[in-house]
Amino acid sequence: MKEFTVNKNDADQRMDKFIAKTVPALPKNLLFKYIRLKRIKLNGKRCEISTRLSEGDKVQMYINDEFFGENTREPDFLKCPPVLDIVYEDENILLVNKHVGLVVHEDDSGSRDTLIGRILHYLYDKKEYDPNEENSFAPALCNRIDRNTSGIVICAKNAESLRVLNQKIKDRELEKHYLCITVGIPERKKAELKAYLIKNENDNQVKIYPTMREGARTVITKYEVIRENREKGLALLDVDLITGRTHQIRAHLAYEGYPLLGDGKYGINRVNRLYNIKTQALCAYRLTFEFTTDAGCLSYLNGKTFEIKDVWFKKLV
Repeated sequence: MKEFTVNKNDADQRMDKFIAKTVPALPKNLLFKYIRLKRIKLNGKRCEISTRLSEGDKVQMYINDEFFGENTREPDFLKCPPVLDIVYEDENILLVNKHVGLVVHEDDSGSRDTLIGRILHYLYDKKEYDPNEENSFAPALCNRIDRNTSGIVICAKNAESLRVLNQKIKDRELEKHYLCITVGIPERKKAELKAYLIKNENDNQVKIYPTMREGARTVITKYEVIRENREKGLALLDVDLITGRTHQIRAHLAYEGYPLLGDGKYGINRVNRLYNIKTQALCAYRLTFEFTTDAGCLSYLNGKTFEIKDVWFKKLV
């Protein structure tokens, strides 16, 4: 038998979610069976899979030791360098400027060096996170951006912050702005664009259409021209994503006739070669917390804006 004490980061989870994270080797069918047979108990009593846990609860598991295992192996995240460009940090959240070329999580490219790996290593070195002291929680990213896009990524350091941020993002109570350079100068200096997007999973590319069709999703992109260079034919835009779809800014502006400089998928390679730019000039440069409902432990962030001042491509316009 093994007993786990529910800590602050475990609290308010369903029993089945807690067990799945704490004992990942236990098959789901056995998890349900063992709860039914009272081989998994809460505070020494029978429980249900949907029972919500509270801090200080004791979860007893009368199951084979083979499902627990002893993890003496060094955590994989320690193989990532703890090198970060930190925009803001407090006890609850970490805002990091992800640079071009770094993936946020492991993907099909096989890269082991990831933003989340770097963050976990950084917090481990600061003694703010130790996987051996957590049952079911690890600091997690609340948003993601493409490998070749730079900008602010949000990391929640604890479970309460993660729950709040996920809900606020869902309710659109965070405002994210992007800077980009377009090849071609938009005639309208300020506009809200609406179209319809379909993603092709096979080539990880999207197509934009002027009218709704089967499988399409609505995309709404607001932009404002900040600066323009008539001689070069380039413009610097501030973009506000009303919807957040795959490659939305890149594909939507390209559809309008203003592809991003450096974009090898939706852009103009001839122009990209001229400026020797191999990644899209796109940065998630500003984040504002605009809470309209209670934000719990993150209420102090309401109304605050964080911005990356030194965006690598700004001087090209």
